[in-house]
Formats: sequence, C-alpha cells, structure tokens
Amino acid sequence: MEKDTELGDLIRRDADYHAAPQALRDRIDLMLAPTPAPQVAGNAGRWLEWRRWWGMGAAFALGILLSVAITTLHGLPGTQDRMVEQVVDSHVRSLMVAHLSDVASSDQHTVKPWLSHQLDFSPPVADLTAEGFPLVGGRLDYIDGHPVAALIYQRRLHTINVFVWPLRGASASAPESAARRGFNVRSWSKDGMQYWAVSDLQSAELERFGQLLAGQPGSQRLP
Repeated sequence: MEKDTELGDLIRRDADYHAAPQALRDRIDLMLAPTPAPQVAGNAGRWLEWRRWWGMGAAFALGILLSVAITTLHGLPGTQDRMVEQVVDSHVRSLMVAHLSDVASSDQHTVKPWLSHQLDFSPPVADLTAEGFPLVGGRLDYIDGHPVAALIYQRRLHTINVFVWPLRGASASAPESAARRGFNVRSWSKDGMQYWAVSDLQSAELERFGQLLAGQPGSQRLP
C-alpha cells in the first residue's frame, strides 16, 4: 500500500500529462453511451440493469488505467536520470556559489574525520595525489533529500565532485557513465557505499579516476 502511495505521489509530481488518442476517447465514449434498457420485468430486469452499470464502471476504470499507463510511459523520468540531474545540479551549485568545500585540506586524515562528525556514516577518503588527482577538501551536501559526503578532487584546472552515501536497500553495482549539460558523470557502488563522480573532465579521464578511487584492476597513474 505504501509503495502504491509513493508511486502515485511520484506520478503527480514528476509526470508529464498527455491527452489520450482520439481513437481511445471515441471508444470510451461509445462504451459509456447510454443504451435503451430492454423492458424485462422482475429479477431479470434488475440483473440486466446491474450488468449495464457494471459495464460502464469497467469501461471508466479501463480509461483511467490506460491514461495512467500513457502518462507513465511518456512522462515519468527514470530513477537513474533523476539522480544524474541531481548530482550535476549539486556540482554546478558548488562552483557557482564559491562554496566548494567546508573543510579545505589535501590530508585525507583531516577531511574524513570532519565529514564523519557531520554525518551518521564514515565515508572512505582516498589520497590520489600520486596518481594525478589531489584531494582538495570536502563538504556536506544533499542528494535526493539526504545528507551525503562530497569529496573534492582536482585534475589540472578541472574540479571533480564525488558524492558518497551508504547504499539503501541495493547491492553493489557495476560502473555506469552518463553525460549531462557538458558534464560527465560516473557512478558505482562498493563496500556498502554509493559513489557519483561529476566533472567537466573528458569521459576517459573521469573513468580512469573512478577506477583509481574504486581500486579496480587495470587502474594506473596518469601522466
């Protein structure tokens, strides 16, 4: 029941509404059009009347279900797409408001304790300076209405935001890539944590950064 309520709220909030095709509307109008009831006396007449009203109700319910299906297929954004939009928005905000970090430090032993005190989890913080991606700080951010850790790395003049939070009811996932509004996005999960990395770096460099951060085989130092 709770899932049905959440789906209804999601559809009302995020879905685009589309008019039903004319053919479908004509069919529903035809089904709902009143028809003369046969003059049948007694219980048989009442049964026919009940069957006519039942048919009209079924047609009305069918119309609602088809309308919801059309709306869902055409207008309801996927969870992955919404997450990409949110992490890109957070990345852009951090660059625009001159509030990139709450704790500015290249020392993982400074950034990690600070974040752990602000959150109810302790995010992994890696030192990738030797690989060409120095840590420059961290901050508290919000994704999907939840507080998350934001780790900030640098690659030449490019800023990389890495959003980290505990997995919620999901298993580890393979890395996935996306692009939105000129930014590249890389997501993966490992050891009970979800990671989203966002930057204007080229896709190949962000992929290599993700491999280094995740400690995947094949990762290596970049020039």
